[in-house]
Amino acid sequence: MELFSDMPSDEGLPGAERRRAMIAVMTATTMAVFDGTIVNVALPQISLALNASAGASIWVANSYLLAVAMTLATFASLSGRVGFRGLFTAGLGVFTLASLGCALSSSIGMLIGMRVLQGIGGAAMLSIAPAIHRTVFPNRLLGRILGLNAVLVAASTAIGPVLGGTLLATLGWEWIFAINVPLGIVAVVLSLSAIPDARKPGREPFDIAGALLSAIAMGALIMAADTCSRLSEKGEAHDAALTAAAYGVTALVAGIAFVWDQRRARQPLLPLAMFASGRFSLAALTSLASFVGQGIAFVALPFLFQNAYGYSAFQSALLFTPWPIGIVLVAPHAGRLADRHSPALLSTIGLALFTVGLALLALLPDHAPAWDIAWRTLICGMGFGFFQSPNNREMLSNVAREHNGNASGVLAIVRTFGQCLGAALLGVVISVYTADAMALGETQMNAAQDAQAIRIALWAAVAATALATGVSFSRIRKARASPV
Repeated sequence: MELFSDMPSDEGLPGAERRRAMIAVMTATTMAVFDGTIVNVALPQISLALNASAGASIWVANSYLLAVAMTLATFASLSGRVGFRGLFTAGLGVFTLASLGCALSSSIGMLIGMRVLQGIGGAAMLSIAPAIHRTVFPNRLLGRILGLNAVLVAASTAIGPVLGGTLLATLGWEWIFAINVPLGIVAVVLSLSAIPDARKPGREPFDIAGALLSAIAMGALIMAADTCSRLSEKGEAHDAALTAAAYGVTALVAGIAFVWDQRRARQPLLPLAMFASGRFSLAALTSLASFVGQGIAFVALPFLFQNAYGYSAFQSALLFTPWPIGIVLVAPHAGRLADRHSPALLSTIGLALFTVGLALLALLPDHAPAWDIAWRTLICGMGFGFFQSPNNREMLSNVAREHNGNASGVLAIVRTFGQCLGAALLGVVISVYTADAMALGETQMNAAQDAQAIRIALWAAVAATALATGVSFSRIRKARASPV
């Protein structure tokens, strides 16, 4: 297999070490993706087993996301100090031990605490995983390995709910966390033997102020998004709006202070010089806008399938499956093409197809059969799969190798923030329609109102991905003028 063949001029590691490093990173990625998809399915059972309220059990999911968001930039910067091997292995170890702690939790408070530790370990892994790929593999194979990684994420997303349902039905909720332990042990052993150190020389003072400000800014953004998603709850809209505004102002102030600090710091947490490359900046902006569209669709479609069309939760999961299948079918080919042709052009084509797929979903009839939903979601998956690998390659290959870890952190940050912003926009749309229903004296929205609200949200997703397509198209000429 060419991914593991050696050529005299190759950068990166020898073929056998590449294989071990790839297995370690992809095992860790699978664990993180499974946790994100399985935990949401298990929340009702966890709430019942630990005698917790629905509001408290939601924090089993939110605490993980919050911990990841608040520490991504810090870990991306730390990778240059402690090395890829040390940071990735430590993060993987923390994630694995925290998974065991989650499985052994006897109260909701303990479980939430363990999920915070899981999030910290997950951030250490996810913030530098793409950078490890670039360090381990030569540039001529970067698109291919990123395409393979996209396939893994998509397959894990598709399998996650099924695996979660099986574990919940046969062994109990504890096993959705316990399954990480043997996988984590294998990945730690492989990481210690195969992942390179990639440590930067020098010992400049660590940017503590930047780390704190980035954590505050990202944490406040996530909390603002979470609060916006609850604007539709009866009797809480006013308080939720004020709380969301407070979090938003906090995030804005912390973000401005963070940029100011980065201009002054001797060793900035996130070197702003990276963004001097127009191709890197445009790729990051394109990724952000695309993940806003994806975030809206991922949260909106289950509401559409269940509340408006009357499908069960299991049927909704099956209706969503064509999306990751589309990614699996397309992403490997997109990755290979990106190694030989313009990633900017390929990304633009993929985004255009993704936008068409979202528009087709927004145009679904009132009583859509399963086959009509399936082919539209398949187009979305194929478009996103054709976009993601080339765009990630464009981001990583347009920064200096000493900034690999930072660029990888930016990639993870725009993905996390984009998805959260998408969920927040959906919350705002639903809150508007709920307010209209209450003004008419109704206690809740009917199926037709649900469908209309989701369609409006899907059109917002179309607008986000159309914006991403426009930004992506603008960089094609720049890519032709300065090929990588």
